[in-house]
Amino acid sequence: MSRVDLVIVNWNGLRHLPLCFDALRAQTFTDFQLWLVDNGSTDGSVDWVRRREPHVRLLVNPHNRGFAAANNQAIRAGGAPYVATLNNDTVPDPNWLAELVRALDADPRLGAAASLMLFADRPDVINSAGVAVDRLGIAWDRRGGQPVAKSETAPTPVFGACAGAALYRRAMLDEVGLFDEDFFAYLEDVDLAWRAQWAGWTTAYVPAARVLHCHSATAGEGSPLKRRLLGRNKVWLILKNYPLPYLWRYWPLMWGYDAAAVARALIMRQAAGVLAGRWEGWRNAAHAWRKRRALLRRCSDRHIFDVLAPAQSPRAVMARYQHLQANTR
Repeated sequence: MSRVDLVIVNWNGLRHLPLCFDALRAQTFTDFQLWLVDNGSTDGSVDWVRRREPHVRLLVNPHNRGFAAANNQAIRAGGAPYVATLNNDTVPDPNWLAELVRALDADPRLGAAASLMLFADRPDVINSAGVAVDRLGIAWDRRGGQPVAKSETAPTPVFGACAGAALYRRAMLDEVGLFDEDFFAYLEDVDLAWRAQWAGWTTAYVPAARVLHCHSATAGEGSPLKRRLLGRNKVWLILKNYPLPYLWRYWPLMWGYDAAAVARALIMRQAAGVLAGRWEGWRNAAHAWRKRRALLRRCSDRHIFDVLAPAQSPRAVMARYQHLQANTR
């Protein structure tokens, strides 16, 4: 059995697969089994993989089951002690997987390792250096939009890993569960990271594990679908995971910020997906709330609150967003 099950989820991503697969062939760490889960592609992706990459274990869905469910399919089918998830629109450096494996090998407390993801069209700009969540429940990619020179140079503790290029310990996944398939796509990696935090697992950002990423190549940056899923999943993320004693304290401020975000979407004429997502999230709030019972709680409410980043002012949140937009156009 291989040491790593490496999972790629694909939905009409044939234009990205050749570069991604070429980069995987060049990996210095070779003890991995590559899985591709196709979510009902109509662009010839499946035929291309069967013809050119016969070593790949291929799982084919008749329709788009979403990023979370498709990853889970391959994770369940595999059995390696480590699981890597990689977007189909990425090009990992030759040492990418070796660096992530080295990090998990070195520390048995690590449940996951996060990559340094760089924008493919701006490789001097950071896409993600792990994920962060603040005390208002706002999640974001660490150092997004910053120059790569701003990155840490050694492995660094972070809240969680972006599943676009991450390595997970199967023992952690066995304990806390896989990606929540109700999320479909977006924030499912943050939800997993939060459950891991509750169970006492940690995550390290590994800056030597570099990946180029064509940001939002599948759903489209700023698309109504992406806005809807992000809006819905943010509601569920908080209801499922936020420590209760602090939830009541921060609730008014939390949703005040969210109301401001919705108002901005109205002004920018982007309201359709934003409003639909919030409505769907709250309409199914009871279902999300019941999932709190499944949390494996090895840490106190105070500990979880302390690992959340301090809340920032609306001006600071907007400045972070505008900085990211300005540096990724």
